Amino acid sequence: MSTALHLAPPRARAKYQDNPATRESPVVRFTLLALGLTFFAVFLLLPLVAVFTEALRKGWEVYFASIAEEETFSAIKLTLIATAIAVPLNLVFGLSASWLIAKHEFRGKQLLITLIDLPFSVSPVVAGLMYVLIFGAQGWFGPWLQEHDVKIIFAVPGIVLATVFVTFPFVARELIPLMQAQGKDEEEAATVLGASGWQTFRRVTLPNIKWGLLYGVILCNARAMGEFGAVSVVSGHIRGLTNTLPLHVEILYNEYQFAAAFAVASLLALLALVTLVIKQFIEWRASQSSHGSE
Repeated sequence: MSTALHLAPPRARAKYQDNPATRESPVVRFTLLALGLTFFAVFLLLPLVAVFTEALRKGWEVYFASIAEEETFSAIKLTLIATAIAVPLNLVFGLSASWLIAKHEFRGKQLLITLIDLPFSVSPVVAGLMYVLIFGAQGWFGPWLQEHDVKIIFAVPGIVLATVFVTFPFVARELIPLMQAQGKDEEEAATVLGASGWQTFRRVTLPNIKWGLLYGVILCNARAMGEFGAVSVVSGHIRGLTNTLPLHVEILYNEYQFAAAFAVASLLALLALVTLVIKQFIEWRASQSSHGSE
């Protein structure tokens, strides 16, 4: 029920609820609910259960032994490093770009919005190939990089660049519509009252967008840890050196080490579940905050 309907008099609410145009029959409601639950069970819940079932098929001892392998720890470490660099960079960029787009008018604004959306339309594999074309041994800067002993492709810097690219839009795309909906009135009032730009941002803008900002960071973090396509192209699949968790799962699976592959995959599944819980918590807090301000 919408807020307007909730605030309406009881008679008006009853009239709305009794209106055939706004009421579905029990059969329709049951059918839609059954279809939704079936889709959820078959395409979401069942695969998730299968991952944990296969991971634990040979027992907890094999499960923990697979996770405790040196190559798995190396993959976890590299995944965390790439994420720890990519997420803050995209946080700074997303916040800056959102502020610029939502609060200012300038020439090229639409072009900037289009560029922010670019990673959504470009295949991650193509993104990885672009970096190979630029920084690879035969790429545009390849000879100069080799001359100065700088390695980007098949090394950690290339993985970080690919991760930054694919996670580029998440924070900005979460904040831009939020800032645009809030308008400029509060910031302009703070400026009239003598607040500096930093004070206005810290005391007015940031409190209004904090839940959307956290939501964007959570999504960015989840995508960074789970990215496969772009990272696969630039990593070189060097075991113990340039394999992230998704790449390590693929290698174990291709080598028919199914128990180890599903054990490592369960870590990514747990990450997805934790992300979902945090997402729900942020949405609940944002809802509570909005109700409290009404």
